[in-house]
Amino acid sequence: MLHGGWWRAEYDLHLMDAICADLAGRGLLVWNIEYRRIEGDGGGWPTTLDDVLSCVSTMPVPAGAPTTAIGHSAGGHLALLAGAHGAVDDVVALAPITDPARCFREGIGGTAPVLFTGGEPDDRPETYRAATPPAKQPAGHRLVVHGDADCSVPVVHSRDYVAAAEPPAEYLEVSGADHFAVIDPAHPLWQRVVSWMDRERG
Repeated sequence: MLHGGWWRAEYDLHLMDAICADLAGRGLLVWNIEYRRIEGDGGGWPTTLDDVLSCVSTMPVPAGAPTTAIGHSAGGHLALLAGAHGAVDDVVALAPITDPARCFREGIGGTAPVLFTGGEPDDRPETYRAATPPAKQPAGHRLVVHGDADCSVPVVHSRDYVAAAEPPAEYLEVSGADHFAVIDPAHPLWQRVVSWMDRERG
């Protein structure tokens, strides 16, 4: 489980407590991962992703058990990157950041994209390229979930990511849902996410 908050230090893993508790209550093993964040926490590129990959590689996963990275917003960005690196079997990206350079150019997230990457896209193109989850991935299953009333990360970002995804990613767009509805276990869409996970686990 990977929390969001634009990789900023003011947000932490407790953003995911409710859905962690829900999944644990369903009998799943859940790890709520923390990572170094920008603004004095030592995070940024590639440190923050390195933290995630290190945590995933050391989790005591039962032999043969599939692993799923579930991330919200900036955590969705990290979950998609973890999937691209082959660190997990499946990814559930909830209102994810899919393109830091696009966020910078559209003025989304304030200074977060620059603080995360260490500069602007024109100055650090290779960093932005490496920090952008590739739509084309060699393996793994992806579910992208986004509400069409999201005012933090525009839903069109997920639409475009899924449209370019190879192999195809599954997409769930929720009418009237805002940025935080996707991490509310009481929202009807959460059961659809859980059903997808159940199907992927066989």
